[in-house]
Amino acid sequence: MAARKDIDGSASVPAFYGKELRWRREAAGLTLQQAVENSFYGATYLSEIERAQRRMPEDLARHVDQVLRTDGFFSRRCEDVRKAKRGAHAEYFAPVAEAMARARTIEEWSNALIPGLLQTEPYARAVIHSTHPLDLPEEVDAKVRARMQRAALFEDPKRPEYWTILHECLVRQPLLPPGEMADQLDHIAALARRRRIVPQLLLWSSAIQPFLGLPLMFMEFEDEPPLAYTEGPYHGQVVDDPALVKRYRTSYDRLRAAALSPEDSLAVIEQAAEEYRNGKQRD
Repeated sequence: MAARKDIDGSASVPAFYGKELRWRREAAGLTLQQAVENSFYGATYLSEIERAQRRMPEDLARHVDQVLRTDGFFSRRCEDVRKAKRGAHAEYFAPVAEAMARARTIEEWSNALIPGLLQTEPYARAVIHSTHPLDLPEEVDAKVRARMQRAALFEDPKRPEYWTILHECLVRQPLLPPGEMADQLDHIAALARRRRIVPQLLLWSSAIQPFLGLPLMFMEFEDEPPLAYTEGPYHGQVVDDPALVKRYRTSYDRLRAAALSPEDSLAVIEQAAEEYRNGKQRD
């Protein structure tokens, strides 16, 4: 049996919380399964909380306090952990960012902005300045860092599998000066050339029009139901109802079928990058 990985409680508030949870559970002589018995959660879920990979829901915190006889310790502190895990993310997006780290596949339809996972730092900064013009410089920096840190998941050569459909306007209507826009498109192309992502473009001339005003993300996991997520500049909504996720999924698949092939899409992206770099972008 492989040695169990220790938890560095000094790494973060969630790690401290998780290490304490594991210590209290093991001191009580309980397995993960025994600790979650008669709750709505599984042993894997609790294990991920102990390893600081998930946030503790309040109802599970109350259950753990009762089972471990910890006098409300975990209930009182789960809100602190929730805030710590949120970091610079908007409150509505924090659980989505957390889920991305567990996802087996991530698929996105983007109609107005290049997806956050694919943004370069200048692009992310331009988006944040546009949507939060009153943010202080240190607040902007924190949000940019959080966005760049999320993209570190592409350092894993295989997981998650990532597929994105981009509207043509994201390539043809620059949010940045030409040189920086070329860098942004080069970044997407480089990820595609590494076979780390699969981009497709939905052209202006496409006959299919659903979701043109609605960005959409799907995530699939190894041992939990799939999720859909959509958002606006200042709000987001997670969709976990299986029937509704399936309906969104069907419409998304129609968008993907109407888009250019990955190979043709990559060629357009690289050509557009070259045009921006040489000052020959289309009107």
